[in-house]
Amino acid sequence: MEITSFDYDYVIIGSGFGGSVSALRLSEKGYKVLVIEKGKWFKADDFPKTNWDLRRWMWLPKLGMQGLFKLTFYRHVAIVSGVGVGGGSLVYANTLPVPKDEFYNSGHWNGLANWQEELKPFYHTALKMLGAEKHPYMSRSDKAMQQLATNWGRPEAFEKTDVAIYFGKPGVTVDDPYFDGKGPERTGCILCGGCMLGCRYNSKNTLDKNYLHLAQQLGCDIIAEKQVYDVVPLNEDGSAGYEIKYKDALSYFPKKGSVTAKGVIFAGGVLGTVDLLLKLKQSSLPNLSDSVGAGIRTNSESLIGVTTYDKDVSYSEGIAIGSIVNIDNSRHLEPVKYSEGAGFWRIFMAPMVQGKNFFIRFYRMLKDYFLHPIDNLKVFFVDDWSKRTQILLYMESIDSALSFKRNWFGGMKTKVDKGTPPTAFNPKAQEIAHEMEKIANGKAMVMSTETLFGIPTTAHILGGACMGADVESGVIDSDNKVFNYRNMMVCDGSMISANPGVNPSLSITAITERAMSKMPVKNEHPDFN
Repeated sequence: MEITSFDYDYVIIGSGFGGSVSALRLSEKGYKVLVIEKGKWFKADDFPKTNWDLRRWMWLPKLGMQGLFKLTFYRHVAIVSGVGVGGGSLVYANTLPVPKDEFYNSGHWNGLANWQEELKPFYHTALKMLGAEKHPYMSRSDKAMQQLATNWGRPEAFEKTDVAIYFGKPGVTVDDPYFDGKGPERTGCILCGGCMLGCRYNSKNTLDKNYLHLAQQLGCDIIAEKQVYDVVPLNEDGSAGYEIKYKDALSYFPKKGSVTAKGVIFAGGVLGTVDLLLKLKQSSLPNLSDSVGAGIRTNSESLIGVTTYDKDVSYSEGIAIGSIVNIDNSRHLEPVKYSEGAGFWRIFMAPMVQGKNFFIRFYRMLKDYFLHPIDNLKVFFVDDWSKRTQILLYMESIDSALSFKRNWFGGMKTKVDKGTPPTAFNPKAQEIAHEMEKIANGKAMVMSTETLFGIPTTAHILGGACMGADVESGVIDSDNKVFNYRNMMVCDGSMISANPGVNPSLSITAITERAMSKMPVKNEHPDFN
């Protein structure tokens, strides 16, 4: 099949950090670009006021829930992710840390480049584009983190985060403060703590307000509520282009459509990209590396909520994550919060215990209920769980990995890969949680899926289309190009080839900026002329 005129030069599947960067930079270089996103376009009024509004918050479209938040369970990990135009930026905590040294010299990409030096200018660009600003306030949760660091005799370990938020004057709207008037109006943050529900006050610098906004001004097309299900090369290696097939994402009886493009970029996040690549390897893209699905990482995270017994204390005021404690070069701790009334997670919480199997943990959970009935009742019946709870996000850059494989039903399943599998019972995280119990005068609780089934939860699923020196060792090369196919790239969290140990959004942005910097302008690209 030979096509002489394509609908687009590049089709980008997904609109998160990698997809948004790709959309803008390719548009700047003269390419005709289409972004396809399975989630919805959201305006400020579309976001839920609390996460009890499941229809607006959660993404389960077949059940009528068409929100921006997705919770997915696998055997070895539970994953929280974002859905919608802007991808994970809609629900992430705005935090933009640069990883420590270990990230650049470990994992699948080790030795492919001098990553720390090469990425420095692109981290700078990413911080500027995302409107990063040092968090200027000290909330109760930040003071608690500062107290922890002081108790350890390392007050210097505490620092404020760089965050993608416009602070300005609280509640005051101004003309675009970032892009010489080319961007949208912004409004000063009112410190409501609702960042991860979708910002209803126009303060969060989500991707639809920077990269995607600017890309549209250059002619980039974005279609929402469409899910790509097939990418068909028009010849063996895709040098003749691709047909990208999609269907309605919200319909029980979806209509289908397709477009043609000279190139394609997978940017649907790990759950989108890896799932699609695994399917396509068995059909339309058989020459993909056998490494598809390998090297899945979780940042070795622990999420623990410490609920205070004090009725006059609020942990909701501020931003989602306003500070970080650098425990050492490999381990970090951040305080996480939701706005008042957003206590949906309380129904999942259970006592924090350890044990080798379900029966031991179940016994210890019952024992905790029996020995501490008053404390458990106080936590269970707390008037406002989100307001009274300090959530601890503990992360490690120590490498551990899973892999995704196809299951019998056409979806994905997890399997333990090289390294230590992620655990729900990290001893250091639990030790810190017990220290926080004293500071907050409260009780540490975790997801019941952790207590009962030993399944850890992560907000930072990474890998599955890792970099390698060749097709035997990776899915993509050091410039994000897919082995064995022309004009095909992966630019999202699935390209991350080592545990950053910190929030990965900035790194996804910076690595994609680097990849796009290597793309020629259209009139200098031999395949596009």
